[in-house]
Amino acid sequence: MTGAGALALILGALGFQYLGHIAPCEMCHWQRWPHIAAAVIGLIGVAIWKKDARSLAIAASVLVALSGLIGAYQTGMQWGLLPGPDACTVDHAYVMGSGAPPPQVSCNAVTWSLFGLSLAAYNAVFSFLIAGTGAFLLRRKHGA
Repeated sequence: MTGAGALALILGALGFQYLGHIAPCEMCHWQRWPHIAAAVIGLIGVAIWKKDARSLAIAASVLVALSGLIGAYQTGMQWGLLPGPDACTVDHAYVMGSGAPPPQVSCNAVTWSLFGLSLAAYNAVFSFLIAGTGAFLLRRKHGA
């Protein structure tokens, strides 16, 4: 379940990048790596190593939660609540048509939002929901 959720989030991010033409920032890439690992572990690892399926499912849930933490941190940067890495933030927004070369995408810039939440915020929300659901399902007692 967690692997499928991680795969859905990765496909969504790639859809925004390639279909929506929204370039990812450095922290966007940081959020993708745990999802990729969780998808591989959750979908392929659990199918191959059935004996360790529970441990692999726990690892996938932790990786998805890690991506959510990175997304929450980036959201805090975007809202001006948290400082960001110097290499990933800019003090002023790029003005289109100014003649200046466009900078790399800044991690503290909101390039897309819906209902006041950026992609990083949505990644945090959905990652925490997926990881929490995975943890809840792992805690349930299964009758044999």
